Amino acid sequence: MLKSRMEPQNDDILLVLQEVVAPLVEADGGEIYLVSSDSTQVSVHLAGHHAGAPGNGLFYRRILDPAIHAVAPGAEILLTAGWIIPAGAVRLMSKGRVCDRRGQ
Repeated sequence: MLKSRMEPQNDDILLVLQEVVAPLVEADGGEIYLVSSDSTQVSVHLAGHHAGAPGNGLFYRRILDPAIHAVAPGAEILLTAGWIIPAGAVRLMSKGRVCDRRGQ
């Protein structure tokens, strides 16, 4: 399901989200979802303990933005957070695992 929505050149974006960002979010009790991704825009959603957390701005500036721009310098990053997960979003988990929106 995820591969059909992503272009092959976005494998690096998925890799950095799964191997760098997701473990950090999970360690803090949060969940990260990939809403959409292409060569110009990456949209992610935070849930769990990150839903509405005051530290999300710091997370964006210090972790998400540098990680994505290391592999896709020109990409625009859209970050949303909350308990309601956007339709079609796919949960990203550490160690390269991808699951459906229920986390299974």
